[in-house]
Amino acid sequence: MAIKSLSIRIDEEVLHKLHVVADYDGRSANSQILILIRDCIEKYEDKHGKIELG
Repeated sequence: MAIKSLSIRIDEEVLHKLHVVADYDGRSANSQILILIRDCIEKYEDKHGKIELG
């Protein structure tokens, strides 16, 4: 699976807080965002079933 890039706009205060949480967990902000996205998808699939691609 190819790694894609995604650009987002984020409020400066939220970004700073994200860095604090990521640092606390020993992660980069990028890694923290990936974990949050994966958790969101898992929660969605638990409620609605597996997302089928293709």
